[in-house]
Amino acid sequence: MGIPGSGLAKGLAVTLRTMTRKSHTAQYPDAQPELPPRTRGVIGLFEENCTVCMLCARECPDWCIYIDSHKETVPPAAPGGRERSRNVLDRFAIDFALCMYCGICIEVCPFDALFWSPEFEYAETDIRELTHERDKLRDWMWTVPAPPALDPAAEEPKEIAAARKAADKLAAAEAAAAAEAADAAGPNGTDDGTPGDTSRGNGAAS
Repeated sequence: MGIPGSGLAKGLAVTLRTMTRKSHTAQYPDAQPELPPRTRGVIGLFEENCTVCMLCARECPDWCIYIDSHKETVPPAAPGGRERSRNVLDRFAIDFALCMYCGICIEVCPFDALFWSPEFEYAETDIRELTHERDKLRDWMWTVPAPPALDPAAEEPKEIAAARKAADKLAAAEAAAAAEAADAAGPNGTDDGTPGDTSRGNGAAS
């Protein structure tokens, strides 16, 4: 059995230790917090990359993405070509009252049209105003941080390696063609294989 009042004494000791420590309270909003680079604040929309494939809306577990579009006919690029149709985005909205910030829409977007922004100051007095339209989502794109620098010891991406290999092969072929043309021209720059020195004429004495 413990000593009577020991629990109270321990509690008072903790209180006294806490009272003597310096406070670490962040004075928000006067002092903005330093957020991690991968903070899930809100979702920004890069409208130019959106092809209205609807993949983000279909994969959203909360069905909080609303997309409207219409089709437009694109004239042929060359005479005699065929007209094509393309989707034009009319509305892209996200209801942040329903969003659970899972990031599935960003992961499944095949055209890099959605990005995480660390912006978190988007509170509203009315829950119905938490459905933000594409103009607001586009403004949040300016708050998206730049991607981190690549690891200098990392393996080169396959796309860049393939492009570099093709460029080196083309440069080697051009160098070989230039060397072959130089050999065919002869040592003095003529292309018929005869010496180019004509300073002595026909050999007649002056």
